[in-house]
Amino acid sequence: MTQPQSIPARPPVVPPRAYAVIVIGILATSFAAIFIRFAQNEGLPSLSIAAGRLVLASLLLTPFALLRHGTALRGLTRGELALAAVSGALLAVHFASWIASLEYTTVLVSVVLVSTGPLWVALLEFVALGVRLRPPVLVGLAIAIAGGVLIGFGGGESAASGPAPVMGGLLALVGAIAMACYLIIGRKLRVKLSLLPYVWLVYSGAAITLLVAVALTGTPLAGYRPHAYLWIALLAIVPQLVGHSSLNYALRYLSATYVSITTQMEPIGSAIAAFIILREQPSAMQVLGSLAIVIGVIVATYAQQVKPAAAPALSTEAET
Repeated sequence: MTQPQSIPARPPVVPPRAYAVIVIGILATSFAAIFIRFAQNEGLPSLSIAAGRLVLASLLLTPFALLRHGTALRGLTRGELALAAVSGALLAVHFASWIASLEYTTVLVSVVLVSTGPLWVALLEFVALGVRLRPPVLVGLAIAIAGGVLIGFGGGESAASGPAPVMGGLLALVGAIAMACYLIIGRKLRVKLSLLPYVWLVYSGAAITLLVAVALTGTPLAGYRPHAYLWIALLAIVPQLVGHSSLNYALRYLSATYVSITTQMEPIGSAIAAFIILREQPSAMQVLGSLAIVIGVIVATYAQQVKPAAAPALSTEAET
């Protein structure tokens, strides 16, 4: 008697709208730096922009989070709330430092460097958690470091590099490291909470942290033209809510690895938008270095996530 042959399972069908949504998400997040630049041109301090963005985003999410997930939020322990507060503070550091970096360097360099979060996640997991770095991850790191060297040499090649490109690059890297710490710490909380209440909780924590920073530094929030607040509103709605929500929606149908890698197209989209809208033209060395960093991040992201028993990937929460 012949044994019945098993029929291989068909791969799940990915609806075309999933690809359309991920394109929308990348386009939306690509405009974050543009909106920030316009707000800065209106005289808004970077800290005020960061605070306004997170306050408005958390307020817009509040009714949905409390009405739909109030029970889950009330069930959090003090330890979990403390974890959320730390995550929110790290997210505040991420946005404050990255937005400030756009005062000093080009959109391309700023967005590329702040998007190196996956590399810092891998390094921090290696240092703090003892997670082994696979050889392809080391290759990705080496490529990204080479790209950083190219950007460093190209920083003074053109006046369009920004008033203080080294300072801008360092601030963007601080933003990337803060995002990496936020992602690692947030994994524990994401096990218990679904996406919406988790995002609302950390956005609220970040908003409170930034408001405290505004108060302590005496940074003004009021007294600017209406256009300034329009850019903050667009920043909160388009990249923060539409962009991030689109990328997380795509995770229903596409792998975390695929989504994480495609989000590395955001620096390219931001650079194109800055070239067209802001007439910003980075140096040739900055372009080559940025491409190397993007390639390095893609290599490391793929190698780190395509493995057995991988930790849930949160890097799809776009850095910008």
